[in-house]
This record gives sequence, structure tokens and C-alpha cells, in this order.
Amino acid sequence: MNGQKKYLVKGEEIISSQIPRNVRIYDILFNIDVLLSTDEFFRQVLMLSEIQQEMGTAELHYKLGKYIAERERKLGIKNNSILATAYKCGIPVYTSSPGDSSIGLNIAEVVLGGGKIKIDVFLDVNETAAIVFNAKKNGGKTGVFVLGGGSPKNFILQTEPQLQEILKIPEKSHDYFIQITDARPDTGGLSGATPSEGVTWGKIDPGRLPDTVVAYVDSTIALPIITSYSMAKVKSRPLKRLFYKREAMLGSLYKEYLKVN
Repeated sequence: MNGQKKYLVKGEEIISSQIPRNVRIYDILFNIDVLLSTDEFFRQVLMLSEIQQEMGTAELHYKLGKYIAERERKLGIKNNSILATAYKCGIPVYTSSPGDSSIGLNIAEVVLGGGKIKIDVFLDVNETAAIVFNAKKNGGKTGVFVLGGGSPKNFILQTEPQLQEILKIPEKSHDYFIQITDARPDTGGLSGATPSEGVTWGKIDPGRLPDTVVAYVDSTIALPIITSYSMAKVKSRPLKRLFYKREAMLGSLYKEYLKVN
């Protein structure tokens, strides 16, 4: 990773003095200098004046993506960052738990030092619900593609309970559901929850339940296969660039909310 050596080690050997200081993410080890230099890059960006405001995570990631894209350009790197690609394509990127991350830790330090960054997580809830609402309102359908589970899984699925249960807007739930996971359903946790469980919360349209798919496989194996298949079978389409339509979609959702409440 990033030009660093890879090690095959047992648990106690990770902290051995015989091996350079390493950071472990699942079964990948890389030198801690990679992490520290990344932290320093983010801190420099996070201290910029344009970041010192209240915003949702979509706007935060868009601004971070802009500087990462510029970094890629200077280094002669192409298509290496999800955030940079999302920035170029106008794709909004949300996170359900911004404080539970390395970026969140760096934001906390900037704030501790007097920075004015504020993350509006409730704006994220309404914006994601607005995206779903506007898709359905304009005759489209919505689908959820989950890699893994946990908080991000619930965050994208809860857009329908937000519309139906909380905002009282009549809806028929998500039309499509695909999940790639290694979590078991018998433990009762969210990560392993099946689409039929999602029906009980209004997350999945019960009429589309037979079309839902759950594959118990490693995401790093499944995603490249699915991506390759999709690119081979589906023709390119114009980018929707939903990031730039967030305010309009939120306004549309607000009007509908006032109409039914």
C-alpha cells in the first residue's frame, strides 16, 4: 500500500520492535508514516477559511475531494481516490458517523485549536431523504447497494422511514436491495439483517422482496466482479451530478412536508 512493504505477521508481532511501526486495517499493514502524512494533509485543508463553517458531510467531502483531486493532478495520479472522483462527477458523499473516523479526529483537533468547523448531521438525514423523495416523485426508482453493514447500512435505508414514519409522506419504500456481507442474520444485528427484516420498518418494498439479493462473500472479491460486469453490460449514462441539486431537492421535500402535515 502506497509503496510500503507488506508483512505477514501474527497478532503479537504487530507491535514487535523487529517490524517498523505499522498500522493495521483488517489484514493490511502499512507504515505509520503513511497515516501521519495523510493526517497532516487533511489538517492543512481543514484549516482553510472555506472550511470554517457549518455544513453537512456532503459539502465537507466535496471540498476535501477538490483538494485531493488537485493533489492527484500534481502527482500525476489518476482515479485513485473515491472523494476526488466524486468531486469531479458531482456525487454527494455522506457519512453517518463523521466523528468516528480519522478525518473526524483531525476535525476535532482543528476545533480544539479554535477552528469553526461544524458538521450538521441532521442536514445529512434530510438531504438523503430528499434524494430518495425526488427520485420517486419524478417517476424513478431507488435501490440500495450495501457493502458490509453497520451504521452506513442503516443510514441509507432509513431514508424511507424518515419519509413515511417521520415526515408522514406516502411512500412505497426502496425498490431494489443488494447486500454483500459476511455478517450472519442469526445474531440479530443490523449488519446481518436480511431484506425481509427491512420490510418491517418500511425500508424495503414488500412487493419487490423476491428481487432482493444478499451474497455472503468478501466485498473485495465481489465488488470488482460486479463492477466489471456492470461496466460491460450497461451503457454509459449522463451524470446526474446530484451534489449540485441538493438545495432544490431539499426545497421540494420541504414543500411536500408542509402539504401533508
